[in-house]
Order: sequence, then C-alpha cells, then structure tokens
Amino acid sequence: MVKIPIIKKVVEIPENIEVTVDNKSIHIKGEKGTLSKTLSYPKIEIKIQKNSIEVSCKLPKRQDKALIGTTVAHIKNMIKGVTKGFEYTLKTVYSHFPIKTVVKENQFIIQNFLGEHAPRKAPILEGAEVEVKGDIISVRGIDKEKVGQTAANIERAAMVKHRDIRVFQDGVYIISKK
Repeated sequence: MVKIPIIKKVVEIPENIEVTVDNKSIHIKGEKGTLSKTLSYPKIEIKIQKNSIEVSCKLPKRQDKALIGTTVAHIKNMIKGVTKGFEYTLKTVYSHFPIKTVVKENQFIIQNFLGEHAPRKAPILEGAEVEVKGDIISVRGIDKEKVGQTAANIERAAMVKHRDIRVFQDGVYIISKK
C-alpha cells in the first residue's frame, strides 16, 4: 500500500464566529462585520470541521506548501479582522510649512505640503475609515489589506520629491500598526 503525502494545517475558529465555504470562497461573519474572499488555488482544499478550518493539499510541491501557508494567513487575518479589527496610526511631521490634512468623501487631502499650492490627494479604499485628530491620523477597518493599502496611499502621497530628504523630512509617516 502506497501512502500519499498530504499536508494539513488547521485554524481554530473562535466562539461567536460563523464560517462558510462554497466553491473556493470563504465567508467569515463576526462581531465587527462580514468578510469574504475567494481563495482559488487548484490543488488546495478548504474544509470546515466542528470548530476548525482545515486547509490541505495532496502531493504538495514547494509552491503548494507556500500557498497553504498563504491561505492559512489570509484566514487568520480575516478572523482577527471580524473580531478585533485593524488600526494603523500615522503622524504628520513638518518643519518648514504647516501641513493641513482633511478627509473628504473617499479622499485624504494634504494641503500646503512643502508650500505647494496644489493639494496632494490619496484614495481611501472602501471598508477603511480615516480619522484626523491634530497631527495624528487613524486608519481603521476589518479588512487588513484595505486598511494597510489606505495607510500606504496616504504615506506615499506625502513623499518628498526633488529635494534633499535629509533636510526636508516633512511628510505623513506610519508610526504603529495594531
């Protein structure tokens, strides 16, 4: 009898969370909201046991092993998102010109950056909430990818270009992630 190599990783499902899997799509519902993601890797199977999610693959190669780890990480991030949520904290720093930051609809606007007349704008992705209190900016949400991308958009919009960054250290920088 030949034994077929199988890799299995198990993710525990906390209480008060509903998980459903249909056609490679996983839906997780918790206190803070609902997240859905399509994880369509051909050889990887996702099954729900009593209070755990089992991710497995038959005859795994190196790439399949990596994809199992990626799938498990996505599932853990979704569970953390619907229970605790994610928060990035950014800080506005300036030494030359006072920077004013404003949130309008789905855009983050940076005014008077390095004395520029035209405001710089960063898109806020759907599912991420941005709050400005003085020079501290909070980006919150349940989807880690959208919250992180929104924070990165804000940080990237305030990059110093065509100046010496050792002198002009103005900008908006990520200072913490939760």
